[in-house]
Amino acid sequence: MFETLSKAPGDKILALMGEYAADPRPTKIDLGVGVYKDEKGVTAVMSAVRKAEERILANEKTKTYLGIAGNKGFGSAVLDLVLADAVDRKRVRIAQAPGGTGSLWVLMQLVNRARPGATIWVSDPTWPNHMPIAENAGLTVKTYPYFDTETRGVKFADMLATLDKLGKDDVVLLHGCCHNPTGANLTNEQWDQVAASFARTGALPFIDLAYLGFGDGLLEDAYGTRKLLAAVPEALVAFSGSKNFGLYRERIGAAIILARDEASADIVNSQMLNVIRSSYSQPPDHGAEIIRTILEDKELRAEWEAELNAMRGRMIRLREKLSEAIRQRSNSKDFDFIAAHRGMFSLLGLPNETVEHLKAANGIYMIGDSRINVAGIPEDRIGDLAEAMLAATK
Repeated sequence: MFETLSKAPGDKILALMGEYAADPRPTKIDLGVGVYKDEKGVTAVMSAVRKAEERILANEKTKTYLGIAGNKGFGSAVLDLVLADAVDRKRVRIAQAPGGTGSLWVLMQLVNRARPGATIWVSDPTWPNHMPIAENAGLTVKTYPYFDTETRGVKFADMLATLDKLGKDDVVLLHGCCHNPTGANLTNEQWDQVAASFARTGALPFIDLAYLGFGDGLLEDAYGTRKLLAAVPEALVAFSGSKNFGLYRERIGAAIILARDEASADIVNSQMLNVIRSSYSQPPDHGAEIIRTILEDKELRAEWEAELNAMRGRMIRLREKLSEAIRQRSNSKDFDFIAAHRGMFSLLGLPNETVEHLKAANGIYMIGDSRINVAGIPEDRIGDLAEAMLAATK
């Protein structure tokens, strides 16, 4: 049986993690792996999460199954967080899924059931896992213009021109905020134009909301999602609680559908639940119960929001300091875009040979396309990082 198989390509990010771990240099810097790190370089458990877990442990009475859709309190709390009153909830259904990745997988399987082989448009570039998930679901992947390698901003006119040419059989995957890998994001005014485009063309918006609260704030980061869903009859949203709650290993996400009316929502939901039942059957509860506990408790929610604000503020501060350090040393604005980007990542636009040089000569590790995790920057080493980047780009 298995003699027909050849070795699958390894994951580049995991390989980079292995290289970093094996590097003996005490001055090495990890800007690769996409997890938030504090000033000590630790992906710590949030205090609100720890308190929620203590309550869960004290009060939990059963380990029985949740049901296919998962933790209902979690689902309701996530819809409040993501959508508020942007749309009529009778048209909305939600199912818990194993992480944002699991949510994407469920929704892409659902799309293929509705339109076998449908075309899904993803940004150029996009998170590397988007394409294989879509292809494995049977979808046809195409790209729309997004990142301008000259300005390091959004190539918005080209993006909108492409969206305006699409039709009702097209699906468009959008990053709700904190674009991965570029860090370049749409303004509210651009979101308004994108929403108007979808309303005209009838294409289906599919929003990957993996970093809510990591950009400019919970309310600010939800703007695009809410604006878009309020403008269209149907939409999909994949939510992740990995980053904003620090629950990476709990694998907690949610697949959200918006349908034309309540009856249609019930039909689409039945198919979504059927996808889940025939794959992982039912989701785990721990991460969902943590989020439910936090969001439903006034004090815990306030504590969580304060921690999230501190994380976001630290990333913005690191961006500004690195950008300023480079400007001071080069008398150039070439890297000012780092301060303008939002979220955990920025795409520096460096050639692969420069990335490899930084790794070999300076122990600075980043993804091959020059995506950096801003949260991985040691604040006391920003000058060293700026000097190494400038030396490598001369």
